[in-house]
Amino acid sequence: MSRTAVIVMGVLIMATPLNAQVRVTPKAAKGGTPEGEPWADVPEAFRNLKIPDWPVPTDLNKWQKTDRAKTRETLLKCLGDLPLRPDPAKVKVTKTEDHDGYTLERFEFSNGVDAIVTGVLLIPKERKVPAPAVVLLHGHGSSKESVCTDEKNSQCVGPMLVKQGYVVASIDTYFCGDRVGKGPAGKREDNKSGGEEATLFKLNLWMGRTLWGMMVRDQQCLLDYLCTRPEVDKDRIGASGMSMGCTGSWWLAAVDERVKAVVGIVCFTRYTELIAHGNMRAHGIYYYVPGLLSHFDTEVIYALIAPRPMLMLSGDQDGGAPTDGIVVLEKKLGQMYKLYDKGDGFRSVVYKNTGHEYLPEMKEEMAAWFEKYLPVGR
Repeated sequence: MSRTAVIVMGVLIMATPLNAQVRVTPKAAKGGTPEGEPWADVPEAFRNLKIPDWPVPTDLNKWQKTDRAKTRETLLKCLGDLPLRPDPAKVKVTKTEDHDGYTLERFEFSNGVDAIVTGVLLIPKERKVPAPAVVLLHGHGSSKESVCTDEKNSQCVGPMLVKQGYVVASIDTYFCGDRVGKGPAGKREDNKSGGEEATLFKLNLWMGRTLWGMMVRDQQCLLDYLCTRPEVDKDRIGASGMSMGCTGSWWLAAVDERVKAVVGIVCFTRYTELIAHGNMRAHGIYYYVPGLLSHFDTEVIYALIAPRPMLMLSGDQDGGAPTDGIVVLEKKLGQMYKLYDKGDGFRSVVYKNTGHEYLPEMKEEMAAWFEKYLPVGR
């Protein structure tokens, strides 16, 4: 199979065009646990799960006219009966901070159901026209500060992006950041043992919806707000995050067309292989959507993003995203993007001897991807 050379941040990388498969040895990584054989430790009774096999569409016209909309409708039904989102005009800016090269605004809004959502907005000072924006979604147990203000945190890329000219936005999710202790049990649960997360999960099931659906809905509320801001080019909004934030970025893009480009870090996961390696424990209860695998695996969620640009960065020793699942996704999504004649719009990089971590090389890839598909200087 022929290969092409791709230059990213001055580094020459060889890529396979169809599957967009790239394997890289990083300068330094903490590593994780090498994967064993799939299904080896899974009891016999769980080895024959009837998960539907989704064939990649071959008729683009049919997919665009009927099948894509039906697929998204099925996905949304799995998330449950989500309430209508509130008026973004009611968002309140609570504080403004001056930083080197940018202004930081703190804001809050009621999500119209059960929470006051707190967020931050980073706005470049040297801006003459509306700028592209990047929504940063934080990881499990962290916060908006982890991605936007705490520069000691490996997830913190907000200052880098705003200094490159992007408007950057992030909110605290349920059971994280300013929202810890704000669940159904109040301060009796601080989520150190996952109690608040579990209580929220249980209550939402009783209410006919999912916690994950409500988390994605909050991110859509943030998109609603960004589209009201004069500093933001509402037609050029990207999403990115690590771990839980990675999963949030591709779910958000799948259900909301306003996300025009995605960069996910260390959660490019296919659920079948997650089960096969006994690694469902690698994700919190928030992650699980009832009924999903009775319809399809995650390649269908990613397929809803196509042909919008999508970059996925993974570690080959990250149990939360088994590499054999990544290989399946690379093949199917490579075919999906080729169907749109947008083969270059999907890229997957797997870093060798790398665990669940956000490497400097990954930050370079992320920045280069947004610069290519959401250029500031346009």
